[in-house]
Amino acid sequence: MKVEPQKEHRWLEQLVGQWTVSMPGCGEGSEVPVEPWSETTRMLHGVWLVSEGEGEQPGGGPATTILTLGFDPARQCFIGSWIGSMMTHMWIYEGTLDPAGKVLTLDTVGPSFEDQSKTTRYQDIITIEDDNNRTLSSRFLAEDGTWKPVMTVHYRRKA
Repeated sequence: MKVEPQKEHRWLEQLVGQWTVSMPGCGEGSEVPVEPWSETTRMLHGVWLVSEGEGEQPGGGPATTILTLGFDPARQCFIGSWIGSMMTHMWIYEGTLDPAGKVLTLDTVGPSFEDQSKTTRYQDIITIEDDNNRTLSSRFLAEDGTWKPVMTVHYRRKA
């Protein structure tokens, strides 16, 4: 089987590289900075993006995360997964790119922050700021039907 990369696969290529990752704080109203992480991102034959992040969690010790992203032409959507050493849940993504080609919104389902016995919808939103900067914002759908922010992460390409 031979796969020809689509324009959506080529969009993912802008995420390739070495990145410094930082968060100004986690959650609403948080002002505690989080130690920078590093992330290494590569493409598998132009079709799959694989990204591995490493850093220290506030009060939680070292952690590693792995993100995969691709595009499924048959379903016309981005697909992927995210795992982290700090949890046992595997996040499965399905997402779309905005018309301007700057914002990739990834939908997923996971354990609710409000009630761990339930699941809820989440969105991880990757925004391309410029060639060397991007953000990842996460939010969840609260029981009252509103989207609540979880965190915003800043990525800066290493020189």
